[in-house]
Amino acid sequence: MPEQQGRIVSVQVGSSRLLRVGERTVRSAICKQAVEGPVTVGPLGLTGDEQNDLSVHGGLSKAVYALPHAHLAWWSAQREAAGVSMLHESFSPGQLGENLSVEGVDERCVFIGDRLRFEGGVVLRVTEPRQPCAKFNAVLGYERAGKEMVQSGHCGFYMAVERPGALRADEAFVLEPGPRETSIAQALQHKAFKHLR
Repeated sequence: MPEQQGRIVSVQVGSSRLLRVGERTVRSAICKQAVEGPVTVGPLGLTGDEQNDLSVHGGLSKAVYALPHAHLAWWSAQREAAGVSMLHESFSPGQLGENLSVEGVDERCVFIGDRLRFEGGVVLRVTEPRQPCAKFNAVLGYERAGKEMVQSGHCGFYMAVERPGALRADEAFVLEPGPRETSIAQALQHKAFKHLR
């Protein structure tokens, strides 16, 4: 099988701020901003990226979160269909919590254990799919968002940092196959099934 290639569309980091989630106000760094130039990435993620709930994002196995760039338009359309968006605005990279907006790969072709090998030398290993949470629903503005993530598979994926360095927008990468046992899409369905049991 030929190696699949992709590209970073943009790199984002976020600062902790207050977010209204239902009846509660919690601290979250889910809304991230694009960064110009190279950003250093180490074992715990990108420099300048804060993480509040390490059970959801962060730590060695979930240091970097990538989302296919095309999903932003899809989620914007879902939000509009739910009657939330009156301005018909699309999401910008980082608004759904992603550190890397990528193109060339998606949840069906990325498997747990695959590696993204970047032209600058950084190597990230795919560890698991993102799972829906109350903060994601809050950002989208409607309660069914999490269920739609599971049903559609538009979740993105977490990665561990195997070789640190720096990442930048427009940097190319190669998807290096791992064991190829479970795709991100399959893993999301499995996790959702276990959660519902």
